[in-house]
Amino acid sequence: MGIHALPLTLLLAVQPQPQPQTQAQSQAQPLPMGEVAYQMALLEGGIPELQLACADAARFNLKPRLQELRDRLMLVAPAPQPFPVVMANARALLTCKAPAGAQVVLNRFGPGPGQQRRQWLLLDWRAASASLDHRRAALALRRLANGDLASLDQEQLVVGVSEDGQPLTRSALDLLADHEAASGQLDRAAAVLLAGRTPGVVAARRYGLVAEWLQTLGQPSSDALLEAALDQAAADQAWSTAVDLLRLQLRLNLQAGGDGRRARQRLERLSRRLDDRYTLLQRPDVDPDALDQQLRSPRQPGGHAALGESRPAGSPVIAPSPSP
Repeated sequence: MGIHALPLTLLLAVQPQPQPQTQAQSQAQPLPMGEVAYQMALLEGGIPELQLACADAARFNLKPRLQELRDRLMLVAPAPQPFPVVMANARALLTCKAPAGAQVVLNRFGPGPGQQRRQWLLLDWRAASASLDHRRAALALRRLANGDLASLDQEQLVVGVSEDGQPLTRSALDLLADHEAASGQLDRAAAVLLAGRTPGVVAARRYGLVAEWLQTLGQPSSDALLEAALDQAAADQAWSTAVDLLRLQLRLNLQAGGDGRRARQRLERLSRRLDDRYTLLQRPDVDPDALDQQLRSPRQPGGHAALGESRPAGSPVIAPSPSP
């Protein structure tokens, strides 16, 4: 008993060997782990051997074996255990298609700052996502962002495997928005996507989703979210994003029955400012940093606020969730 390693060669040695006349058939149609080898892994194996048996049982959809292996994995390494053992135990439970059990095991360890915390959060997200615990999955990704949602735009997480065995990935920012939307938090989901800075097709797809969510939320909430996103775009000097946001605001206002006048005027003014900036940048006597500073701050004279693009007084501020 315990978590000591059981030699894999011993497991393989007790597997039933195919007869000569069925060799070709056995190669074409692999067989599950033999009963003797399975029982040895279940009763004597440590976490690696149990995970190997889990993979085999999952491959052949052997539900009774999966349940027995899950039960064993919940007991094989009782708390307290060091970080590597906790992580290995949780991964084995995921292999055994027991994400809820993996969450229980992860809760036995509180990760410190640094790489341990990152690894723990990513595995916690995997377990929560697999068990459709969208609130916990969203919390794990927000903690991973540590207050900087835009950083998730560059974080690619594995969400599956292609037919040829290659990992399929998605942006953590998109995944966080999906989890928030699945939890019914459309305002938070929209704020997440509005924090993205990837241009082109990705941005267009995101704005399409945001438009759907904001229409559901109604104009007051959508205006507050877009104003917060505009302020952040200005602070980041992401002027193409600011233009896209104003276009989205104009479209939503028109769809809601408004005349779109304010958004159209702001879009025209910002476009003129950007055109003027581009023209000035062609002159050798102009300091680019000085021009950037004029557009940079949404509160300074000549900046975003001067274009009427700052948040109206009294509208709510969409603040990031604190990282526990």
